[in-house]
Amino acid sequence: MSYRLFLSKLPSIFITLLFVLCTALQISAQDVVRKRTTMLMGGRFDITIVAADSLQAERNIAIVIEEIDRIEHLISDWKPTSQISLVNQNAGIKPVKVDQEVFELTKRGLQLSKETAGAFDISFAALDKIWKFDGSMTEMPSEERIKRSIRNVGYEKIILDSANGTIFLKQAGMKIGFGALGEGYATNRCQELMIARGIKSGIINGSGDMSTWGKQPNGEHWNIGITNPFKPNDLYGVIALKEGAVTTSGSYEKFAIIDGKRYSHIINPVTAYPASGLCSVTVFGPNAEFCNGFSTSAMVLGKDKAIDFLNRQSGYSYLIITDSGKIIKSKNLMKIKKVK
Repeated sequence: MSYRLFLSKLPSIFITLLFVLCTALQISAQDVVRKRTTMLMGGRFDITIVAADSLQAERNIAIVIEEIDRIEHLISDWKPTSQISLVNQNAGIKPVKVDQEVFELTKRGLQLSKETAGAFDISFAALDKIWKFDGSMTEMPSEERIKRSIRNVGYEKIILDSANGTIFLKQAGMKIGFGALGEGYATNRCQELMIARGIKSGIINGSGDMSTWGKQPNGEHWNIGITNPFKPNDLYGVIALKEGAVTTSGSYEKFAIIDGKRYSHIINPVTAYPASGLCSVTVFGPNAEFCNGFSTSAMVLGKDKAIDFLNRQSGYSYLIITDSGKIIKSKNLMKIKKVK
């Protein structure tokens, strides 16, 4: 008997029940999405996992949190027992042996510092905090204070010994930190860990350093919103991110207004003055750690040098918005869906 003839001989109520049953089975077989928000590495992490069932999703979210916590206890410069804190505590005294993971992250940070001639500097953690962006600052610090504030900043005084796996800060008072790389590194590591565990889709968002992979259960790509820096509660546009990372660095959330002029919270490590000229830089690419390092560097470099620098980064694209509202896109930027 044919399938069509079989159905025609069933009462209509049975056909309806059969349809409902088939639909229910289809839905139950579909992957589920679970999300969790937590505070780690001094910032907010939003973790989204797509898995076969809720239990698997929640277990893997817990594993992601555990991995971020592990990384934080290795590289945090404000946890006194971390390996990076031990390096900082021994500045000007002796080299400190660290795990290969920490050594390689430091090596990449030092390389980026060299490539940008200090516009990005992993020794920036030693900068004296003379600028305040909480609304309390009403006058400029003196030139003497500004010059003195960078006395312990200088990537060229960081010595890496590959043979012994040690890091040495030549000058007492120096510090290294990963405020512009650490969260991106953590999201990359978690993405790799989840893929290795068979999780085919998800987003790890560490305070805006975002790693994505796979698709939503409905088969669509993840939609990533780009903030309008002049209206931070609104989106400039949305990009359907197929796979990879995205990071935005901007001056629109933290700034000081002194004598009518707006000063960004992003400080130039070379001059100790706030960066100016650019309102936001969004970088897309395969690696969130690099995206964050590139976007931060670009904010400091300024429009022309930033464009030249970013155009040399193979596999990465960007969207720059200047203080005057001018929008500059790389030629390889994905299509942006404007939000009305």
